[in-house]
Amino acid sequence: MSDTSAPPSPPRRPPEQRNGCVTALMIVAGVILLLPGLCALIFVFAGVAKTASDDLQFVAACLLVACFGVAVIWWAIRRPGS
Repeated sequence: MSDTSAPPSPPRRPPEQRNGCVTALMIVAGVILLLPGLCALIFVFAGVAKTASDDLQFVAACLLVACFGVAVIWWAIRRPGS
């Protein structure tokens, strides 16, 4: 026979709603973080950073910041909610 004495499952909470202002600020911050990477690419293609290790380390650091900017934009768009 079926057991009817099982407690009912707890009610589910509604999903949290995203704040549009926070999402917009995160996207703007991500775009700002993309700018050093853009400058680094311009320096590399212009030939300013040829072989000096200091220049290449600076370019690598700028590209790393740009990757962080891409991650912030991706997280702002893909985070759960709404």
